[in-house]
Amino acid sequence: MTPEAVLSRPARVLTQEQREGYFSNGYVAVESLISAGEVARIRAVVDEFIEKSRSESRSGDVFDLASGHSAEAPRIRRLRRPHEQHALFWEVATGVLADVAADLVGPDVVFHHSKLNFKWNDGHDQVDWHQDIQFYPHTNYSPLTIGLMLQDTAFDDGAVGFLPGSHTGELFDQYNDEGQWIGCLNARDVEKLDVRSAVYVEAPAGSITVHNCRTVHGSPPSTRADGRPLLLSAYASADAFPYTPHPEPTPQMGQVIRGKPARWAHHDPRPCLIPPDWSGGYTSIFAAQAGEEGSGAASDTGAG
Repeated sequence: MTPEAVLSRPARVLTQEQREGYFSNGYVAVESLISAGEVARIRAVVDEFIEKSRSESRSGDVFDLASGHSAEAPRIRRLRRPHEQHALFWEVATGVLADVAADLVGPDVVFHHSKLNFKWNDGHDQVDWHQDIQFYPHTNYSPLTIGLMLQDTAFDDGAVGFLPGSHTGELFDQYNDEGQWIGCLNARDVEKLDVRSAVYVEAPAGSITVHNCRTVHGSPPSTRADGRPLLLSAYASADAFPYTPHPEPTPQMGQVIRGKPARWAHHDPRPCLIPPDWSGGYTSIFAAQAGEEGSGAASDTGAG
């Protein structure tokens, strides 16, 4: 659906001003959408997974671990596919967050993926400027990601920053000069952008950010050592169809969680960069930006 068509429909959660702001800026933030009690329930499950990670010594199918991870000091970069790991995360993904997605992509919504990212102040938790859609091209640019803050988050905690209006601009190459996937913009392209205009969303636990798949975003390192968690859930309009392998396929991907399946695909004429072939596996953006084996970093531009 076009933005005009989406905005012509009544909202479920967001105000009309928030919806218009999303389409104008490429992102929107909503404070304290999720109650303190619900956040506490989610945090309890998150803590269970942190405890489970103590017995792991290397990244695998459930945990993407930072280099300093140990049983004494667990350092998870990402809990992979949380909606598949615990029923509560699927409950969250298909609850009010799906209604928020419907306010921005239209009444027919499909689930794409989820992940739970952490920052531990270990010197490796910066996320460089990037755009999402190059990881998973679709026939249109409706895909969006909703970030749920599970603790009060300020700039020093590694708050996510967004470049307003960047979703209407250039779609950048996220390979380096050697043809290796790096999952972020190269330095030359970053120089084209006014990164000083970035808006870093600081908000209490239970708040959300929503950003479009074309929006340039990133986050600075955290200066806190207590493991800031951020639950991320991605959705798309049902008329947006992926045409490359999914980085993290699950039985829920493509499931209609609001409305009905699409009978027609909506094609945006703007081109999209093709990522490496993820059918062989994918770890995380942290691994890609660090150039780690198995992250797609060694793939060339002909892959996929």
